Amino acid sequence: MSATSDRRAAVARIEQDLGALFARIRVSWREAAATVHPDLQPLGYRVLSAVASGKATSASEIIDRLQTDKSAISRQVRQLEEFGLLESRPDPDDRRARVLEATDLAHERVAAARRDYEARLADRLEGWSPGDLEQVSALLRDLAR
Repeated sequence: MSATSDRRAAVARIEQDLGALFARIRVSWREAAATVHPDLQPLGYRVLSAVASGKATSASEIIDRLQTDKSAISRQVRQLEEFGLLESRPDPDDRRARVLEATDLAHERVAAARRDYEARLADRLEGWSPGDLEQVSALLRDLAR
């Protein structure tokens, strides 16, 4: 094989492996959502996590962060409010906008879901050296750019 075909084959393997990783991540989001509320969808978990972490406090910030459409976020926010996991109030700087805040119940349940996920991930990475972990982290950050 030539260097070019070796590289193409390696890139194809990475693409397949990333697909498998993304599938595993989607399963993790589904499991985390069920931990928070039995009727919560994975997108709802991601919305709630963004709000609970303080990384997004408005629908427009969530849309930008999750790269999804306004109608999907609106549905998820409404459902999260119905479940008692999210509160919405007028933005004091722009009365047309709403500020989103996770409830105490949401913080508790998201923390439980994160603990479960982090424990599974720690178990999976148990045999990896700190150097290997740092190298994978650096490579993933580079790939994400």
